[in-house]
Amino acid sequence: MTRVPEHAEVLARLRNAARAIAGAGVAAVDAGVRLRPALDAWLAARPGRGGVRVIATGKAAGVMMRTALDAGIMIERGLIVSTHWAGEWPASVATVRAGHPIPTEASEAAGRAALDLARGAAADESLLVLLSGGASALLCAPADGITLTDKQATTKLLLEAGASIGELNAVRKHLSAVKGGGLTAAARCEVTTFALSDVVGPVPDDPGVIGSGPTAPDASTWAEALAVVTRRGVLARLPAAVRDRLEAGARGELAETPKPGDPRLARAAWHLIGSRVDAMDAARNAAIDRGFSTITIEAPIVGEARDAGPAFVAQALEVSRRLPRPVCVIGAGETTVRVVGKGRGGRNQELALAVAVSLASLAEPAAFLSAGTDGIDGPTDAAGGLVDTTTQARARGLGVDIDASLADNDAYHALDRLGDLVRTGPTDTNVGDLQVLVIGEPSLGVE
Repeated sequence: MTRVPEHAEVLARLRNAARAIAGAGVAAVDAGVRLRPALDAWLAARPGRGGVRVIATGKAAGVMMRTALDAGIMIERGLIVSTHWAGEWPASVATVRAGHPIPTEASEAAGRAALDLARGAAADESLLVLLSGGASALLCAPADGITLTDKQATTKLLLEAGASIGELNAVRKHLSAVKGGGLTAAARCEVTTFALSDVVGPVPDDPGVIGSGPTAPDASTWAEALAVVTRRGVLARLPAAVRDRLEAGARGELAETPKPGDPRLARAAWHLIGSRVDAMDAARNAAIDRGFSTITIEAPIVGEARDAGPAFVAQALEVSRRLPRPVCVIGAGETTVRVVGKGRGGRNQELALAVAVSLASLAEPAAFLSAGTDGIDGPTDAAGGLVDTTTQARARGLGVDIDASLADNDAYHALDRLGDLVRTGPTDTNVGDLQVLVIGEPSLGVE
């Protein structure tokens, strides 16, 4: 008679499989792996030209700058702006450890340094911009009349109000000298950008939204920026200088950011080197290799995290109900959290904790993982959460009230007590968030 594994053993294998599948997705969008062939092609097309200046900014900035050096680029001047990096750098490369998701004084210093580096380039030089998610907060140069404190307060208000990345960037670009094409407009030379995208919409991988588009034209307007703060209910609470600037711009009293066709951007080229689609493709292949019937949900997972998670599970169950078990459903995107409580957490943790309630009623074993591909979820040391069909019952046994934890935005402490946090540490990439749902008894040996 065939041995039927204990329920706990099945769940352990499902949890291990979810981790491995998500890990394969993250590995496929390693910034260095994605960037190197693009740099090799760029170098081959520019023999005999002038010097090269390099600005690397975002959560993958360190590995992207290292890749540029390894590719043999002789950097006249370089600048790394990130939250972390490793190793030593040549004297020609400066480093700034800036703030995220709220810009800091170091962020402003980095923004000014980037503008100076661009302005100082000779016409026959090249400026390489290596861009990854997180650059919006890391590279900050407030516009005339706006202070860093103004930008910090505005960013915090919009984040707490649940603004999407597109909404947030529309406002930030109109308060900045470096965003919305400002960096390219400051340069006299050719500017080439290689970008790793964490932008899911409204236009996927929009060059004007990744890092708030420092090298790309800005399609957003003053009127749209003002509409964002009005719609999100923060207009009256904005710093006076920010409110006055947005209202003056909407009245047509201030110049717009560089738009498509602006002659200042004529010598700019922009290239996408990786996105959430690449991560999902690799995760899908890993799931198939492990014997799972596999479906990828192409539409990005967006919206309020505590609502988006259960909605994803409901959709996943519907599209996979006729597939043979075990089954894996993969999604990706970037949700938001409306902060109303005093707890600790991030969007992936809140999403996963909400999903735990949905999984509890399933008649078959299942596990669900949601994590940031950058390894960082909110102001915590976790990347996200990994829950299963027993999470709700385990929570009751430990006296953890899931509903109360969600109401207080305290998913971190709830998941930590349950042993359901995902901790990976920084991954040196960033293409948004990845979700993996695995259902049914996997084959023995699946890890």
